[in-house]
Amino acid sequence: MANQSGPVCRLCRREGAKLYLKGQKCITNCVFDKRSGLLPGQHGLARRRKASDYGIQLRAKQRARRLYGVLETQFQHYFERAERSDGVTGTVLLQHLERRLDNVVYRLGFAASRREGRQLVTHRHFMVNGRTVNVPSAQVRPGDVIEVREKSRKMLPVENAQNLLANRSVPDWLSLDATALKGTVVRLPERQEMEQAVDEQLIVEYYSR
Repeated sequence: MANQSGPVCRLCRREGAKLYLKGQKCITNCVFDKRSGLLPGQHGLARRRKASDYGIQLRAKQRARRLYGVLETQFQHYFERAERSDGVTGTVLLQHLERRLDNVVYRLGFAASRREGRQLVTHRHFMVNGRTVNVPSAQVRPGDVIEVREKSRKMLPVENAQNLLANRSVPDWLSLDATALKGTVVRLPERQEMEQAVDEQLIVEYYSR
């Protein structure tokens, strides 16, 4: 996650849901499973009173922002771009987030989490259309080809992430050549193919206050 250097399990507890920020560990040894009823903090207070409408909208926005690992200003820019675009604002917002390179790397199974995908992209382990790209927020388009660089194909994180594909499938808007460690963006994602934990309508309501 951008500028997130502290423990990330507390983010899942704050949002009341698994965000899968640590890949395999979120499945096999997750703090959230042990302390899901408690808010983060020294004393682990039980969940507070019922949230207001604003609080519910804020939590929906924060959950989406943390799932995709973007800063507040970045997220607002994505929303403003979606609002100016044709189509349903909430769906277009999610399409912008899904088409980030770090997310596509995760979706293709080249990284165990979006957080790890961001790190691998920053360290120049991937190419887009034959050119090395080290910007996690780079937007891919239909027809773009994403592949692991030749010298990075034996890296342990990439091999481990490939093993995790048995637990999650590649969405239909992407195609994967697992042998060549190469993926192609077939088309724009549809709503049912994007993150189901996000309630985009609440996010639209939050920014429309």
